[in-house]
Amino acid sequence: MIENPSIGADRLYVLIGFPLAHSFSERYFNDKFKREGIENTEFKSFSFENIDDIREIIFNHPNLKGFAITIPHKKTILPFLDEVTDEVRQMGACNCVRIQHGKLSGYNTDVIGFEKSFIKKLQPHHTKALILGSGGAAAAVEFVLRKLNISYQFVSRNRNEEEGILSYEDLNEDVLSECTVIINTTPLGTFPKVDDAAAIPYSLLTPKHYLFDLVYNPAETKFIRQGREQGAATENGYEMLVLQAEENWAIWNRK
Repeated sequence: MIENPSIGADRLYVLIGFPLAHSFSERYFNDKFKREGIENTEFKSFSFENIDDIREIIFNHPNLKGFAITIPHKKTILPFLDEVTDEVRQMGACNCVRIQHGKLSGYNTDVIGFEKSFIKKLQPHHTKALILGSGGAAAAVEFVLRKLNISYQFVSRNRNEEEGILSYEDLNEDVLSECTVIINTTPLGTFPKVDDAAAIPYSLLTPKHYLFDLVYNPAETKFIRQGREQGAATENGYEMLVLQAEENWAIWNRK
């Protein structure tokens, strides 16, 4: 059973995911509402493991106008949506839902946030990437890399030759000399498990490498720190989060 918060606002927006120990979105949006004088509007977080619980949340909150989605629901939310954008259909992942006239419309704003943040430190020699992880966030990263004509390979705990997925054990000097962009889309290193990091051979990294971590808390994950110590360019997920949050807000408030 989902615990229902006491909501008196005319407009409610929520974040769904599991677990949600520290919600960027709830703090960000409620600060935004105060700062910009947006009245009768509230943002809450709902942490649940079973995506079917979204029905209860929608039913119990008639003032719900939209919701943001994080791990692990970016793919499992799709069957609940009445319509989706072409981007969502292509990548099979959604992180933003607008509710209007009882209809649920799905969008993916991760692609906007990631691309705008990612390209700032991109160099001409960054032509091939490794994507660590295979969830909903990885789908958005894949979409952007295709758009930018950057070739890529997925990395997972288990190799899958048919699908071209490498294992972490496959990441040798030859692979890392070719793949100079490494993007972590897993939650590894997220607070409070700050000692966790993807098992890549950090000693093989060079100043030609570019490490992007979708994790934002802490600001410098172990993944980012070990890359920086080897001279690699690095970027965390904070700006990406801000960019996609603002895009969510624009979508929720379209006329």
